Amino acid sequence: MPLLKNQTIPLAITGTTALGFGVGRYVSDEYPNGFVVFVPQTAVGDEIDCLILRVEKQHAYGKAVAIRTPSPDRLPAPDCPVFGQCGGCAWRHVTYAAELAYKAQHVADCIKRIGGIETPCDPIVGCEQADGYRNKAQYPVASGENGVRIGFFAPRSHRLIEQRDCRLQPPVFRDILDIVAAWADECHVPIYDETTGQGLLRHIYIREAEATGELMTCLVCTCGKLPHVPELLKKLTAVSGMTSVMVNVNARDTNVVLGDREFTLWGQDYITDILCGRRIRLSSRSFFQVNHRQAETLYRLAADAAELTGEETLLDLYCGTGTIGLSMADRVKSLIGVEIIPAAVEDARRNAEQNGIQNARFLCADAVLRLANLLLALVGLLVLGFIVHRFVRTATRLAAAQVREARIG
Repeated sequence: MPLLKNQTIPLAITGTTALGFGVGRYVSDEYPNGFVVFVPQTAVGDEIDCLILRVEKQHAYGKAVAIRTPSPDRLPAPDCPVFGQCGGCAWRHVTYAAELAYKAQHVADCIKRIGGIETPCDPIVGCEQADGYRNKAQYPVASGENGVRIGFFAPRSHRLIEQRDCRLQPPVFRDILDIVAAWADECHVPIYDETTGQGLLRHIYIREAEATGELMTCLVCTCGKLPHVPELLKKLTAVSGMTSVMVNVNARDTNVVLGDREFTLWGQDYITDILCGRRIRLSSRSFFQVNHRQAETLYRLAADAAELTGEETLLDLYCGTGTIGLSMADRVKSLIGVEIIPAAVEDARRNAEQNGIQNARFLCADAVLRLANLLLALVGLLVLGFIVHRFVRTATRLAAAQVREARIG
């Protein structure tokens, strides 16, 4: 009998996916080799009762309605009240060590399955700080019976799950959210309703520079005219580290958070962080690794693996604000960064200038096309070098022949 929707089956979880689903194989007379079933919030070693929610040709999706035998990787209970509801986390039901092991296995599987290479993989270098590490967050807002609601969207939906105390964000983010929420409630700020396209406040975007403590708050609104600005700024500017308060204007019917126009409400239009000893200028649109400590670890490991001698030209493609390349600039002869977003290129150039780095240049272009041009130029140089080499070699031979003839004569 084939597997059917709403059927409950016993299932052993033997693997995981990159999205955090547990994987089991349902074995029966119909499926002697096992039919793959994906189950969220399960762990390798779990033995569960699984309710089948959807059946497709090659696999099915289900949910655990009972855990008969828990995995040794499983935590007694998730440490977030909205885990499984909001779309932020996939692994809060297992230990951090288990999460790293699962992700390492995914990498090894991809190298083997896609690359056709069997090779041992080093363990993942974990983060010393597994909570409170994110330096950026974008919070959608919605109207509620008791005032403005702030949180994150549920997976694959725009249903807002209220959560101001996300464990991945620094505690100061909660303070800023509370200030904006109180301002919106007390001053009757219209909250954007995406079903009607009406309202003013859409998102609250917060960024922190971990090394300097500087903070940026950006309100994403449908227009640039905000009510009761002095009341808002009085509270926001009292937050320790607040350096920039921005307004981004996005009136479009879109899932994209930021619009094309923005202006400074108070302070600067950027904050400054320090990464690998480099001062990095961050605007609201700047790409920057959200985990500061792991970014430094990643860049250090990449530089060590490159075994740079100081004679290389380093290409930093899709360079964003230039952080990776600039972290290695003192180890190479020259650095070329390529990025398609003009504002990011300007930030990269400023970052190089304020760090006194003179061997770097940043180009605003499509990285693929620019790489192709660079490779063609390199091939051209190689061909030119080959021609020159052949010419010199031929000329040398002719000169030698003439010398021999002169001696004989």
